Amino acid sequence: MAKPTTIKIRLNSEAGTGFFYVTKKNSRTMTEKMTVRKYDPVLRKHVDFKEGKIK
Repeated sequence: MAKPTTIKIRLNSEAGTGFFYVTKKNSRTMTEKMTVRKYDPVLRKHVDFKEGKIK
């Protein structure tokens, strides 16, 4: 059976608040770790979110 092209990832807040987003990414086209600037409602400001594994 073929491996799926999209995988679920967890975007963890770099600010250390423990907040995270769950999203999908294409593992074949984006081989490096994903970094996105998104809103953190705990801090109430935009911060960097870095990719981590879903446990």
